Amino acid sequence: MNRFFLFFLFLALLPLGGCNRTEPVYNSRFLAFGTLNDVSIVGVSRPRAEAAVDALEKDFAAMHKAWHAWNPGPLGRTNQLLAEGVRFAAPPSVLELVKRSKTLAARSDELFDPAIGKLIALWGFHQDPLQCKGLPDPEEIAKLVEAHPTMADIKVDGIFLRSKNPAVQLDFGAIGKGYGIDLAIDHLKELGIENAIVNSGGDLRAIGSRGGHPWRIAIRSPSGSGTLGFVDIAGDESVFTSGDYERYCVWEGKRYHHIIDPRTGYPARGTRSVTVIHDNATVADAAATALFVAGPKGWHRIARKMGIRYVLLVDSDGVIHMNPAMARRVQLFEPKRQRVKLSPPLMPPKEKNRPRP
Repeated sequence: MNRFFLFFLFLALLPLGGCNRTEPVYNSRFLAFGTLNDVSIVGVSRPRAEAAVDALEKDFAAMHKAWHAWNPGPLGRTNQLLAEGVRFAAPPSVLELVKRSKTLAARSDELFDPAIGKLIALWGFHQDPLQCKGLPDPEEIAKLVEAHPTMADIKVDGIFLRSKNPAVQLDFGAIGKGYGIDLAIDHLKELGIENAIVNSGGDLRAIGSRGGHPWRIAIRSPSGSGTLGFVDIAGDESVFTSGDYERYCVWEGKRYHHIIDPRTGYPARGTRSVTVIHDNATVADAAATALFVAGPKGWHRIARKMGIRYVLLVDSDGVIHMNPAMARRVQLFEPKRQRVKLSPPLMPPKEKNRPRP
């Protein structure tokens, strides 16, 4: 994992040697959300950059505590009250994520749905470190699927929440990192920083440029190591990838990854990884999960519903699925050896008409 982050930083900063040398570059790293977080800031003094990264580290620590799916904290308390079916005032740190999750879940046909926390826990993914001690009881999986917990079960009335479905349990693992990165970028902008990149475990958002050049981002191979290709981003864009290599158990020789299909209660099948580019990290994070679950046959329809313009999906046979706009941006590492299937254009609604999460 460390080699991947070093490789990312090398790619991002390599072209700076030919840029204006009066543009200082500050790189820093800290641990949050259970992963390494890399921040690169261009064009400000070292003291300003250090102060900005210190602020981000404190922000991320607070968010990690507030949104942790199984340790005590605001989210744990929220889940307890949701299970009781009472009306309660939601913690502010949780309320905004609930609202955004409800919108994105609806737009994804509930393929992205943070309400399935009990299913995720049943599979044993609510553990650090992850331990593989067997598979869940199929009857227990069937009961939770039949209960059909969704974000639509949570009613929002101002600052108050309530759920009449006791099977609902929130897990923000598929959106919290994206929302946290958006908040981090907003904080950097408030501090007057215009050129920066925040990378959390390989998922990132970049603003501005690196000394006048686009940020060059490596797309991780579905094997979990190596590089599938590269994409240049500039201005303000996010790149998020969901893969079956990120968190998984091996039981009796078979691998079971953590991306659960809400329709079946089992790990989603047919997909190895999905990479999404979007101007909003929260949307990109949720969409990467939804498209992974939708799979090779359903990703195009869900991407259009969610307003996603750039998608790269690698299926279980190693075939790369892309829409034409993404194909024009991606530089594949070994194009002659990779099988590519182009979809029809996505043609999402214009940005100004697309509802925000």
